[in-house]
Amino acid sequence: MTTTIETGTDSAKTYPGRAAVVSWIFFDWAAQPYFTLITTFVFAPYFAGFVASDPASGQALWGFATAAAGLAIALLSPVLGAIADASGRRKPWIAGFGALLVIGASAMWIGKPGNPDVIPALLLAYAIASVGVEFATVFNNAMMPTLVPPDKIGRLSGTGWATGYVGGILSLVLVLGFLAANAETGRTLFGLTPLFGLDPVTHAGDRITGPLTALWFVVFVTPMFLFTPDYPAKRPIRAALGEGLRELRESLASLPKQKSMARFLLANMIYTDGLVSLFAFGGIYAAGTFGWDTIRIGTFGIILAIAGTFGAWLGGKLDDALGPKRVITGSLVILLFAIVVILTVNKDSILFMPVAPPVPDGPLFAGAGERAYIVLGCLIGAAGGPLQAASRTLLIRLAPRDRIAQYFGLFALTGKVTSFIGPLLIGAITAATASQKAGMAVLVVFFVVGLALLARVRA
Repeated sequence: MTTTIETGTDSAKTYPGRAAVVSWIFFDWAAQPYFTLITTFVFAPYFAGFVASDPASGQALWGFATAAAGLAIALLSPVLGAIADASGRRKPWIAGFGALLVIGASAMWIGKPGNPDVIPALLLAYAIASVGVEFATVFNNAMMPTLVPPDKIGRLSGTGWATGYVGGILSLVLVLGFLAANAETGRTLFGLTPLFGLDPVTHAGDRITGPLTALWFVVFVTPMFLFTPDYPAKRPIRAALGEGLRELRESLASLPKQKSMARFLLANMIYTDGLVSLFAFGGIYAAGTFGWDTIRIGTFGIILAIAGTFGAWLGGKLDDALGPKRVITGSLVILLFAIVVILTVNKDSILFMPVAPPVPDGPLFAGAGERAYIVLGCLIGAAGGPLQAASRTLLIRLAPRDRIAQYFGLFALTGKVTSFIGPLLIGAITAATASQKAGMAVLVVFFVVGLALLARVRA
């Protein structure tokens, strides 16, 4: 089925049917476990706590690897995006970069605990997978303008984020309930023996998240390739190279004349860098601050993902009612508040006031500091989805009607240009001070600057 929208022009714009849209949404479902399992709640904390020599050096190494991947994205994204725009098609790029994700994620199985020899290869696999998933996401996002009318893209964006969060929740439940076990008890969160004979002593349940992420992506991205129509091919790759680079230069040269667009793109680059860094290091920070194991961090991730699901869904509603700029502003204020308070939370103190520490071998999250961290994490999860979803719809309101696809591609690409700065700063400051709090404190600057720039955008 297709939907025809009257546009007020000589011809009506036709959009694909529900199956195409739902299949596109399932890309978020397919890709989200990488961010949930690998970069945030399971593998990254496992690496910092059991593969690296200590949590601080583990956070620093992970930060440097994340920065290297972000730098590669920054250098390659404008060129590849320009070629893809000029050639027309998006799916071949998604398939190619999706293959990098599958290869890199699968290789993370080699990261056995207490073996420093595997660290370089492990970080290389992580960087390759990160480049793959980020570029695949960029080109998948660039398909949005052909799927629904402009006035429905906000809802589509929010639904995509919410669906991704649900996929992240289910993947975490699968890992914690059936695969990853406590090394001391040998039991999973559900009190079961790990499936497939995964050895808790060698943290096989943590390491299996890499191959699981790869398999999950292959299975659930397939409907997008089967049912979602691609942009029509325009010209061969060789011809598209020169044309794409020319159009990219023209777009960049025109930005100084469009002050609100330029400010918004700059604000998006900065606060997105802060948000990505916050998600990337939230689990590592919790592991170092509270000594959480995989089950605790994963349970924390499930709680955050549930908050994020409702946040993204509600954000889509508020986007329609209040406008995307107000949704972005409110989300940034919540994130700024949460990160500032998090920096004052420890095992035995909140806001620098002493509280009862958690009881050894006690129930999950028994300490007041742990519970405070969970509440603040829920605020971050609930604000992160609306921030990213509303940013995409604000771009559409700022862009010229006849060039929405081009500017959407520019937005998606420039959103990755500085993605290496946040992780690099966190890694460098953590390494220099041997303090996880000092490294995380830099994120306050990202949200403050992003909020200040956004205030000067006229929607």
